[in-house]
Amino acid sequence: MSDIEKKWYRGHPLVWVLSPLALLFYLISALRRWLYALGVKQSVKVDAPVIVVGNISVGGNGKTPVVLALAEYYKNKGVKVGILSRGYGGKSDFYPRKVSENDEAKHVGDEPRLLAGRSGCDVVIDPNRVRGATYLVEQCRSDLIICDDGLQHYALSRDVELIVMDDRLVGSGFLLPMGPLREGKWRLGTVDALIHNSAEMPQLPQPCAAQFLMSLEPGNLVNVTDRQRQITLDSFRDSAVSALAGIGSPQRFFSQLENLGLKLNSARAFPDHHDFTVDDIPTETVIMTEKDAVKVSAFAHKDCWFLPVTANIDNQFFNLITNKLLNCGLTVQSNEKENENGI
Repeated sequence: MSDIEKKWYRGHPLVWVLSPLALLFYLISALRRWLYALGVKQSVKVDAPVIVVGNISVGGNGKTPVVLALAEYYKNKGVKVGILSRGYGGKSDFYPRKVSENDEAKHVGDEPRLLAGRSGCDVVIDPNRVRGATYLVEQCRSDLIICDDGLQHYALSRDVELIVMDDRLVGSGFLLPMGPLREGKWRLGTVDALIHNSAEMPQLPQPCAAQFLMSLEPGNLVNVTDRQRQITLDSFRDSAVSALAGIGSPQRFFSQLENLGLKLNSARAFPDHHDFTVDDIPTETVIMTEKDAVKVSAFAHKDCWFLPVTANIDNQFFNLITNKLLNCGLTVQSNEKENENGI
């Protein structure tokens, strides 16, 4: 995040110049919510429970690991899970589109491509979320739909709403474009749970839903050009490496690598969903995020590696979600062995 972005996120006095636009944004958003609440605009319910994993601020903050954790948890319990994404950053010729491991990120988006490769579930992209969800139910026979983002897209009815936050929390607390919020802080008290991608549970002054901490457990480093090649982090602890990240908070990734004992010779930060070129990649040993790896695999050199991470969330979180889904009529197996500390 650049210095200008940090000042904007934290509420520099100059952002007040944008207050008329923030007021307009508030009025339009409020009117839209009221139209749905009054039934003037209809939310469409598909024939499967829908979990929306979203946020109220702009920028990435860890939604993808939460989506993967939910998908793995319920797939292991005998539920046929489908994942829905708008396919941000991709330019597909048609929608709805079922994502395959052979699709290029430039066509389907980096996050859907990652989700398809990691989850083993059907992943469908469609800017029209109702149409995409309908496709998952009717064509993929999904019993449960996990929607990656879309908290503010009320056209698709949902049964569970989750908000993921990182250490930036709500930033300045101002609405777009004056600040980073898509909806007001009041929204934190209306969803089913908050998941904090943080080392410690933050203290939020406003009323909130149930809160849970998420830690990201790193795996072995995987070669970007040959995913059969994997090495441990210990292999790089005695030598300096370069890092790059085009995510919502690149510094979080760089700090994670340093906390794991790696020495960074350089750290290149790029905007979220950055369209990488070969010139963006250092010539020496490089470690990047898995999301970035799916975008550079075609032109990365052989000493590029990515660090896969797995979300670890307390089982009480999954119990809360499961109870909601049971009330929706979803059958969830209860005979699976569960880790007391989450998955």
